[in-house]
Amino acid sequence: MARKTTYRERYTNKLIQAGEEPVKKERVARIPIDPAIQQPYADGKVILINKPLHWTSFDVVRKLRSLIQIKKIGHAGTLDPLATGLLIVCTGKFTKKINEYMAQEKEYTGSITLGAVTPTYDLESEPVQQKDISMLTTDMLQAATKKFIGDIEQLPPMFSAIKKDGVALYELARRGEEVALKPRSINIRSFGITKIDLPVVHFKVVCSTGTYIRSLANDYGAELGCGGYLSSLCRTRIGDLKYEDAVGMEEFEGMLIR
Repeated sequence: MARKTTYRERYTNKLIQAGEEPVKKERVARIPIDPAIQQPYADGKVILINKPLHWTSFDVVRKLRSLIQIKKIGHAGTLDPLATGLLIVCTGKFTKKINEYMAQEKEYTGSITLGAVTPTYDLESEPVQQKDISMLTTDMLQAATKKFIGDIEQLPPMFSAIKKDGVALYELARRGEEVALKPRSINIRSFGITKIDLPVVHFKVVCSTGTYIRSLANDYGAELGCGGYLSSLCRTRIGDLKYEDAVGMEEFEGMLIR
């Protein structure tokens, strides 16, 4: 069986096809971490990371595992590679709290590009079905959000990590296989348009766990009759934990060096 293509490989291939040279980082020898720094993480800590663009959530975990040199580590709530923002990483005994963090309310900001759709509902695939958006007004853009506030049923994207008979939907989608998706019950506490710069609208969403913002972008575009896809996303809060308190990967690495 052929090994599945990772996001990193697909992203690198896109750069090559676009005539860009991917930046290759030199491998450096791993320096043993000071046991006094390592031990608190081995015992258990919660790390708030600002996930970099084009990193998968597992890329972050893998890098932190290498830096801290511990095995017991995991993240609470996946962010897509094209999203940035708050990623909760738990180590040691705090890995038992991962499900607790995942169940908490989440807040996002981002942008939706109107007038087209994409198969993945974001920019990981090319926009198609271009449509005119000249008829859109500010009132229409604001009013369309109301349909999605409260307890609603949402269809997840076909390109998602949800599994069907043990196989991720995105793998089935890349094979061209069609799957009948079932809607999920979610809650969107608030969904507001914060800035309009057509064809792009900026938004802020507060929602329950299990909400796919990519699906929300696609459904919002469908409600307007012109299509839409998620063009940027940042997770700004999970429960009481905020993006402002997160650190970048380089900053975290610097914190490990005395």
